[in-house]
Amino acid sequence: MVFSRESFYNNGEVLKFLLGSQPDLIVLAGFLWLVPQDIVKAFPDRIVNIHPALLPKYGGKGMYGDKVHNAVLQNGERESGITIHFVNEHFDEGNTLFQATCSVEPGEDRASLVQKIHALEHTYFPKVIEQLLA
Repeated sequence: MVFSRESFYNNGEVLKFLLGSQPDLIVLAGFLWLVPQDIVKAFPDRIVNIHPALLPKYGGKGMYGDKVHNAVLQNGERESGITIHFVNEHFDEGNTLFQATCSVEPGEDRASLVQKIHALEHTYFPKVIEQLLA
């Protein structure tokens, strides 16, 4: 289903589609919109998201992609990683399902950190989804 931001938030079209489809799990990756409460309430503990940092650090509205990686590097973190979590009505605040870490080396650049994070995402996200569906 392809939908506009307006139909996602205003007319219930997406909720109706999801209710009719009865999905076992709703998986988000690179999805930057806040999921409406009616969808969250209709699918408790069935909407999963991946975030490119170790939540609760570097999460929330506006913290995605390079913004996260730049903040990690600017703050001199020695470790970063990914968080796979259930979605609730707030950005990046749902219950954590899984975290994986990687080291951040002194002088590391954004491109190198992104490569490490992508490797973690590609390794672990499918495994966690499979476990949830088992």
